[in-house]
Amino acid sequence: MHLYLNATSPYARMVRIVLLEKGLVEAVTLHWCDPWADDLDLLEVNPAGRIPALVTREGTTLSESLLIALYLDHTYPQRPLLPADRLAEVLHLAGLGQNLMDAAFNSVIARKHYGDEADNSVLGQRRHRAIKRILEQLNRELGDAPTNGALTLGDIATAVALDYLAFRLPEVAWQEAYPALAAWHSWVTGWTSFRETAFV
Repeated sequence: MHLYLNATSPYARMVRIVLLEKGLVEAVTLHWCDPWADDLDLLEVNPAGRIPALVTREGTTLSESLLIALYLDHTYPQRPLLPADRLAEVLHLAGLGQNLMDAAFNSVIARKHYGDEADNSVLGQRRHRAIKRILEQLNRELGDAPTNGALTLGDIATAVALDYLAFRLPEVAWQEAYPALAAWHSWVTGWTSFRETAFV
């Protein structure tokens, strides 16, 4: 398999963590690229120019991080990240993580192209409110969650989103505002797969 990615994409990091947790690192060749530079190799496999993009053993290209994760979990069922007896619960958490990731990522991109005034736009304010609401819900739902057992896709998506928020939007200071959520986050990010893929 071949994975197209870069080092600061939260979406690509999520897929890398899935590969590590499922013991598939040796089965994948990583292709580091810049999606903003219209990288020709990336465009050949994914005309949208987005990462991550996974080319399967059969030569089929998959895009969108959650879809790639679903494919990997279904095709390589060892160490399942979507346990059947908790499917709705795990997908619920993965959805919250994905929504938080989207709001944070789009805020970063808007600033990159339009400057800090992007935060004051209608869309910027809407993203800010969404981030606050999601953090409050995650704090309620995960503040008392047990910090043991195996990782799920929900854990991965949410912890990566929180890491990205701290990495790119540190002024949100969610760790100080939500100490219970920060404790849960510390448990998840203590796993080797998170340490090996940390944002730099």
